[in-house]
Amino acid sequence: MSASKWQISGEYMESCNCDFLCPCIYTNPQGEVTHDHCIALMVYRIDAGYFGDTRLDGLKFALVIRSGKVMADGNWVFACVGDADANPAQRDALMEILSGRAGGRPAMIHDNLVSDFRGVAFSEMIFETDGLDRSTKIENVFSFAIKGVSSRTGSGLPITIDNVSHPANTRLALARTEEVYLDAFGLELSLSGVGNNGHFAPFSWAN
Repeated sequence: MSASKWQISGEYMESCNCDFLCPCIYTNPQGEVTHDHCIALMVYRIDAGYFGDTRLDGLKFALVIRSGKVMADGNWVFACVGDADANPAQRDALMEILSGRAGGRPAMIHDNLVSDFRGVAFSEMIFETDGLDRSTKIENVFSFAIKGVSSRTGSGLPITIDNVSHPANTRLALARTEEVYLDAFGLELSLSGVGNNGHFAPFSWAN
C-alpha cells in the first residue's frame, strides 16, 4: 500500500510552549528553544487529498512533537493522531502517510529527526477558524486556541514570516496561544494566558 501516490492540501495550525516568537522559526532551526525542550502541537485539515484511489477530503490529522534544546539535533519524541471520522480505507491511508512509510514530508521527519515514535492514534477532532482566531480539540489528546497577530497596516491580515524551514509551509502567520493543554503519549503540557507561540498557514504535501 505504501507504494501508492498521494497528495493532501488544506490548512494547518500550531501551538508550542516556546515564548513568542519561537527561536526555531528564525534560526533554521539551530537556536535553543525557550525552555529545556519544545513541545509543538500541529493540526492539519485536509481540504483536498487522495491516497491512491482513496479520497481524503475533509479529514484531519495532528502531529505531537517533543524536541530537546535544539530542534535540528533530532532525538524527537513523535506521535500522530488521525481523524476518527475516517473509514477503514482512509484510516489505512492516514496510517501509511503519518507513519512515514508512504514517503513525503512525514518520512523526512521520521528519517531525520525522530528517535522515539509513539505511534498513530485515532480520535474525534475539531478544527475551527474565525478571522484570525484558530482553535482545535482532539478528544483525550490535546486542545489549544491561538490568535493571529494582526498587522497595523489595517489590512485585517496577520503578520507573516517568510522563507522559513517548517514542515507545513515556508510562510507562516504569526500567532499567540491563549491556552494549550496536552495529556497523551506520555507527554503533558498546560499553559494559559502567557501568550506562547503559535502559527497557521496553508499546507500541501505529496509523494
